[in-house]
Amino acid sequence: MTDLYAVVGNPIAHSKSPDIHNAFAEQTGEDLFYKTLLAPLDDFEGEVARFLEHGGSGLNVTVPFKENAFRLADSLTARAQRAQAVNTLKKMPDGTLQADNTDGAGLVRDLTVNHSVNLTGKRILLLGAGGAVRGVLQPLLEQDPAGIVIANRTVSKAETLAKDFADLGRVSASGFAEVEGSFDLIINGTSASLAGELPPIPVSVVHQNTTTYDMMYGSNTTVFNQWAEDHGALRTIDGLGMLVEQAAEAFYVWRGVRPQTARVMQSLRNERRR
Repeated sequence: MTDLYAVVGNPIAHSKSPDIHNAFAEQTGEDLFYKTLLAPLDDFEGEVARFLEHGGSGLNVTVPFKENAFRLADSLTARAQRAQAVNTLKKMPDGTLQADNTDGAGLVRDLTVNHSVNLTGKRILLLGAGGAVRGVLQPLLEQDPAGIVIANRTVSKAETLAKDFADLGRVSASGFAEVEGSFDLIINGTSASLAGELPPIPVSVVHQNTTTYDMMYGSNTTVFNQWAEDHGALRTIDGLGMLVEQAAEAFYVWRGVRPQTARVMQSLRNERRR
């Protein structure tokens, strides 16, 4: 019997996750089908319950339900507990729901494996202090960087994150305009690029060997990455690889099989260019 998976969100029709996971299934020979699931804003829990009652085996969770999923789960992996947000739900053999967060693992794998970016001993600037940033802090700190600065418009939110993760490495907080020094890696975890906007950070954060990474992606260079290129960054990377790699990590959580991602990523890039 074919196992059923889905990505749940609102809105959700735009999601590339079905293309990615069904490609993974074909590649690995796993007998599954993956679809989108539109949940009402006021009934995420009910939609999940109905999906599982009708044979669902697992879910990816996207905006605006990642914190709902965190509260709904019966058990949490260590990285989900740290992130306090969930993008992967797995129905366990006893019927309970286990929650995980694969975003950080996807980001780190895209950086280190796909783009050969060494994070050890590097100075990293993280822009934003929302769920996207919280979800990637632990995996980034596990790479043993020299330090991470979290910059955010509301400094108190960045300070809270820095405190929550201080036991894992050197983490500090700043306002956008007050960031000091230059960085080896700058990661944009805000959604500003979607609105064609930039976090108001000083140009001095970029030096000639800086790599920038925007978690957002589109058919053209993101506004943030274009800004970085204009101010001399060595290389810029968008978030498409993170999307595919976090999906591969979720697939592994569900199936115990790790799919190859390169061909799927290339297919999505080609599709965007059409």
